[in-house]
Amino acid sequence: MSETLETGGHDGSFATASDAGPIEPGRISRQSLHDTIVTRLRDMIIEGALVPGTRLHEGQLGEQLGISRTPLREAIKYLASEGLVELVPSRGAVVKRFDRKDVQDMMTVIRALEELAGRLAVTAASDSGIAAVRRAHDAMLERYAAKDRLAYYKLNQSIHTMIVALADNPALAHVHATLQMRLKRIRFIGHEEPAMWAAAVNEHQEMMAALEARDGDRLAEVLGRHLGNAWTRVETGL
Repeated sequence: MSETLETGGHDGSFATASDAGPIEPGRISRQSLHDTIVTRLRDMIIEGALVPGTRLHEGQLGEQLGISRTPLREAIKYLASEGLVELVPSRGAVVKRFDRKDVQDMMTVIRALEELAGRLAVTAASDSGIAAVRRAHDAMLERYAAKDRLAYYKLNQSIHTMIVALADNPALAHVHATLQMRLKRIRFIGHEEPAMWAAAVNEHQEMMAALEARDGDRLAEVLGRHLGNAWTRVETGL
């Protein structure tokens, strides 16, 4: 593994192992290795390489990823804490399968949370905070133009996290992060059809305009519509 492999922060931010601070040349720190494995497995779940219901065989995965069982086991336990993996007695670790009602219930709650976050964010956010969302938005559009779905998706989810963070409400952010993590695979499949992907991008354009105008009612409406449409985009695949 290279120490410049992308890793995902637990808050949805993105960095590389080299951002973690000085480490001995040619070696990956224990924490960097953990984050790298978690990110790799999470991406495999999001992209469908590990489909819901799949048992995670430590031996096979370890050989595939070129890692030992101990850090792999730690990464699987972390994904279980996120709700992406289920630890089943007698079966071991299994990719979590959510039924239709599970997904609809979570989407209903996350929609309400983001509508509230939008109203709070426009008054609580600093100009620099909004500018950071703009940079992420522009980077997301670049990934959309390149048709890089996974990179686009990660930036897309990061933007939602950033808007919630701008609301400056830790309780809201905690619940939102939990649900957003569990919906990662579901939200990803909502961009499979080109027309659906383009519609989601247009909604993000509206979202950004409302945030920069500090129009809380408009931002809440766009976020609510966006999340409502997200359910429409994914429900047929459940």
